[in-house]
Amino acid sequence: MEKREIGGELVFGLDIGTRNVVGTVGYQIGKEFIVIAQHSVEHETRAMMDGQIHDIGRVGRTIRIVKDALEEQTGQALTSVCIAAAGRVLKTVTVNIEQKYESEMVVSAEDVHTLDLLGIEKAQSILKVENDTNYKFYCVGYSVIRYYLNDDVFASLEGHKAERIAEDVIVTFLPEDVIDGLYAAVALAGLNVANLTLEPIAAIDIAIPENFRMLNIALVDIGAGTSDISVTRDGSIIAYGMIPLAGDEITEMIAQHYLVDFQTAEQIKIASAEDAEIEYTDIMQLKHTIPAKEVWELTEELVDGITTDIANKIIELNGDRSVKAVFIVGGGGKMHGFETRLADKLKLPQERVALRGAEVLQQVTFEQPEVRKDPLLVTPVGICLNYYEQKNSFIMVHFNGERIKLYDNNRLTIVDAALQAGFPNEQLFPRRGREINFIVNGTPRIARGEVGESAIVKVNDKLTNINAPLLANSYITIEPSTEGKAARITVGDIADYEETVNFIVNGKNILCPKFVEVNGAIALSSYEIKEGDVVETKSFYTIAQLAEFMDVCVDTNHEILVNNRPSDLDTLVYENFTIEWTTDTMLEEQEDMQEAPALEEARATEPVREDDPEEMRMQEISVGEAYDEAEEEYEEQDTEAPEEMEDDGAMEKEQEPYAQDAEEEGPVMDVYVNGETVRLTGKTEYIFVDIFDFIDFDLKASNGRAIVIKVNGEYTDYVRRLDEGDQIEIYWEEK
Repeated sequence: MEKREIGGELVFGLDIGTRNVVGTVGYQIGKEFIVIAQHSVEHETRAMMDGQIHDIGRVGRTIRIVKDALEEQTGQALTSVCIAAAGRVLKTVTVNIEQKYESEMVVSAEDVHTLDLLGIEKAQSILKVENDTNYKFYCVGYSVIRYYLNDDVFASLEGHKAERIAEDVIVTFLPEDVIDGLYAAVALAGLNVANLTLEPIAAIDIAIPENFRMLNIALVDIGAGTSDISVTRDGSIIAYGMIPLAGDEITEMIAQHYLVDFQTAEQIKIASAEDAEIEYTDIMQLKHTIPAKEVWELTEELVDGITTDIANKIIELNGDRSVKAVFIVGGGGKMHGFETRLADKLKLPQERVALRGAEVLQQVTFEQPEVRKDPLLVTPVGICLNYYEQKNSFIMVHFNGERIKLYDNNRLTIVDAALQAGFPNEQLFPRRGREINFIVNGTPRIARGEVGESAIVKVNDKLTNINAPLLANSYITIEPSTEGKAARITVGDIADYEETVNFIVNGKNILCPKFVEVNGAIALSSYEIKEGDVVETKSFYTIAQLAEFMDVCVDTNHEILVNNRPSDLDTLVYENFTIEWTTDTMLEEQEDMQEAPALEEARATEPVREDDPEEMRMQEISVGEAYDEAEEEYEEQDTEAPEEMEDDGAMEKEQEPYAQDAEEEGPVMDVYVNGETVRLTGKTEYIFVDIFDFIDFDLKASNGRAIVIKVNGEYTDYVRRLDEGDQIEIYWEEK
């Protein structure tokens, strides 16, 4: 609201009625409200009917006239205004809402406010289900009937300790077009809405103070187009209602009977309540003088009908029974005989149905001496006072071309407006492309898609973000966020995948692509993984697979050795395993060599040139043959050992003499394997692979790991010659 040069905040309240627009500007000091300016203007035409705006442009111009007059009186620009809506097609929902704490704590004002908002949300959801009309309803106010502190009824919750708080709350709703019309007319006058409430709420806040609400009282605010009703009992407002009958029905009857325009008929109606005789001029320009009693008799039947409808509505709202008293405010309440007839319909003493004006405005001071405290002023002042309650604070914004209203909790952001407008939640934030879920070696994996572009958010054509504060009457546009590219991953992209696995075949390093199986079938590294695929990496080959990769044919008539142990085509070989085999190609080469002894002898006498690949290859073959000869010699000695016996112990005893003989035939050598002394016996010289005959090391336990072999701290191969005292390390490399 506006700021005073000295003192507090100025509040501008606007009562946009069917017949008049009344503007009030003032400020509150303690419990007193000081009105520093007030101005009222009648509509030039029937731009409003039954409390609803029919001609937004005309009503907007009338509001601007009132605004300009008040600005001249106060000397200040007025930009924000508090308004109230009439209860046409009013809907109310009463709910109970509860909030629990994890442990006992002190209830704060914020806790109570949150409870109120939860109640409003619950009422909105109920109305959405029960709405039997084509209208879209907005919450325009609410009143707490009673509070509960740990199941006990309390007048106020703030400051008390509680494990559980609750409230019964009555929430009021009006159709979208009623609210939209009000906001549009106000905007045409260059004003922003600071607070919106319901007319009966504004009236009751001033007409029936809290200390009166213990009594069962009805408040009837009779305007030109509607009669708004509220009922109190047990310290709370328990119900709101409305009937679409009020002063205009009387005015229309007078206009028809006396052949005058609507404004003249309104003047006749007002004069009949104050003067004994009335003068008027009809549309034929004929002047007339009539007694006020004549007008009373003319309207008697209509007044009786209106009071009957109001009485029936009061009884309905009060649980099918009459109230104890009725307070009447608004200009329509001045109609002759209104109070008497309403008392009769409610079966109340005449003195318990009263028109309220100066009696309820005792704490209101008007600085304008010409202003007389009147029932007409109750609602305009109540609209101003309701601003201080901040119970019914709403803001209106334009979202992608649509006007929407939000309950203002002082924390609203662009996201709140988007959700209120029904903008898809998933289009507010960047969306990842489709992900791929798959399994690698028994472990679930996810390949996520790329992140899309963020939503483009603009407020008043300026770029901002979805978490920016929401400003009243702003124009918001949001272009949806985009979805990123779908995930794409190949076998080669998996972290577990390694390009090659190394084997030592007949002394040569052979690099082979690592096998990867997808859904049980071997897949290349370029294979694109799909949703639900099961991937397994294989860090081993069989002898047959290795031979197939090398495009050789293994002669199974000759022994196949893996890490110096007899094997077959189905044996698994892992990283850095040594394989000794004989291929058909090797046999052919041997035959060729036998047919050309001279060539072989020449090659044996020539020095090996390191830069000659063919000679290097033949040297490697010679080394392999030498190794084979050493193995054959060992096997020949082994054949002289006694036959194996079923009992292992017996076998060892039978072999002991042989072992002693072997030890005598060859040198004994001590080396250190993984820090422990190992004695090598039975051969004239030893290469690395011989170690496995003297230690307990399971070469089949790789589980996909590579074997590490070192001599004296240096990486080596399986055919390295060993010397006395060598320090040997053998272990599986952990990933």
